[in-house]
Amino acid sequence: MSDLRLGEFVGSLDCGTTSARFIVFDRYANIIAQHQLEFPQYYPAPGWHEHEVDEILQVSDECIAEVCRRLERDRWAKESIRVIGVTNQRETTVVWSRSSGRPLCKAIVWTDSRTKSVVAYFEKLLASTGIEFESGRFRKGVDGVEALREMTGLGLSTYFSAIKLRWMIDNNENVKKEYEADNLLFGTVESWIAYNLTGGADGGIHVSEVTNASRTLLMNIRTLQWDHRLLKFFGFRSSILPKLVSSSEVYGHVAGGPLKGVRIGALIGDQQAALVGNKCFGQGEAKCTYGTGAFLLFCTGNDMVQSSHGLLSTVAYQPGPGSAPVYAIEGSIGVAGAAIKWLRDSMGFIKSAGEINTLAASVADTGGVYFVPAFSGLLAPYWDPGAAGLLIGLSAYTTPGHIARATTEANAFQTRAILESMKLDSNADLKHLKVDGGMTNGDFCMEVLADVGGFEVVRPEMRESTALGSALLAGAAIHLFGWNASDPRTFAEVNTRGSKTFLPRLSDERKKKKWLAWLQAVERSKGWEKTTDDVATAAYETGK
Repeated sequence: MSDLRLGEFVGSLDCGTTSARFIVFDRYANIIAQHQLEFPQYYPAPGWHEHEVDEILQVSDECIAEVCRRLERDRWAKESIRVIGVTNQRETTVVWSRSSGRPLCKAIVWTDSRTKSVVAYFEKLLASTGIEFESGRFRKGVDGVEALREMTGLGLSTYFSAIKLRWMIDNNENVKKEYEADNLLFGTVESWIAYNLTGGADGGIHVSEVTNASRTLLMNIRTLQWDHRLLKFFGFRSSILPKLVSSSEVYGHVAGGPLKGVRIGALIGDQQAALVGNKCFGQGEAKCTYGTGAFLLFCTGNDMVQSSHGLLSTVAYQPGPGSAPVYAIEGSIGVAGAAIKWLRDSMGFIKSAGEINTLAASVADTGGVYFVPAFSGLLAPYWDPGAAGLLIGLSAYTTPGHIARATTEANAFQTRAILESMKLDSNADLKHLKVDGGMTNGDFCMEVLADVGGFEVVRPEMRESTALGSALLAGAAIHLFGWNASDPRTFAEVNTRGSKTFLPRLSDERKKKKWLAWLQAVERSKGWEKTTDDVATAAYETGK
């Protein structure tokens, strides 16, 4: 169609935990076109959460095709999309066949907690034998835990990919067979998407980007290389691993579909993408993204800071091949928006997620109810896989409104717990928090966050920060608009629209009383699924 306009745009494919979306931005971060689709969630047993990765591909392809149709409807040629970036849910573990390119089983999602026995096994191994830190020298016990954190920035948890991969190989006969035949490829979601976008079994690339790889327990966070000591500890061969790449470079071209031939210029984990999208490039800047879970990242610049208070050290982004990485400390909350989804889908309290604001605002307070949404244990800063979800303070007076309000407050309490840890690690008191994600659309939830948290909440007008982050890095990979991922000043014109600030209104006395009650509720939820190391290790060995 010769009458179509030819512009200069950047596309971003955002593959989250419950949906995929494709968004096209211009140089100022104005959204030109977008489309979003949910994909199915599978919960085959308590604590289990799986995805069919072909379904993620399918909805991704549909989103891209629909956006291209909308562009042409608005008289823009689809060739206006000069480059695309990909951002994704992290830790979710995918295995597929080297020969056929087909998935070997459903992906195990980051929220999945079936691997508690695997964690217990490796905790015991770390305590008794330790990890080989230097040739012939093992570090074990508390020193072994510290060695693992020095190498990866992480601790042992059901959260991370190596634990999920170990479970797959030991418990799925098909995966085990293909692993033993060296016909297995491992990756996280960005690996799977990039592989298929570039051709799949017919020449597709097998890569992993460093922010995603930093969540596997297999990459050395200081060298940005797969570490043979970690592979040996977890019992993996190196041939299954993807090639490590930076967050911003041209990895290849889209092999088919309406974007055939378009360059792929960014891969980055969704929470790190939101940090970039919020333009938190400077040391000490922080953001929190509220989606299925909630993730608070605090930029530490080129210094890798190791938390002493339950937070993770992670790669924030690597501006290009060979560039020095930027680091962050992170607090991960397993359940945020997922609790609202639970109220909607399982409890039937609301018909749409947005109704949480109206229902919660229908009561003046929670009526003494506290909700600890530990559906798969507790992540930062508690790291208790045995914690269980808890509603406490119920009485005949309790209504759905009180439970809805307790759900919004739980989000605020969990955020405050992470900020308290960040304050101890950084010796700085965060005065305001930049927020984005689906939960931030409602003013009421943000007012509760400010009141209960006790800090200013800053919500930008354009809140698609995750997609924007990958778009900025993709544009920078081809120097579009003069963008340079190593020079934040080049993004000065991006997303300069206003923001709304929510101020805390609760008295210090009221805030303290609620905080202490929340801490008491958390203590009661901890350790519900208590399993001794010996029992857990035996369960793991039996599974093997």
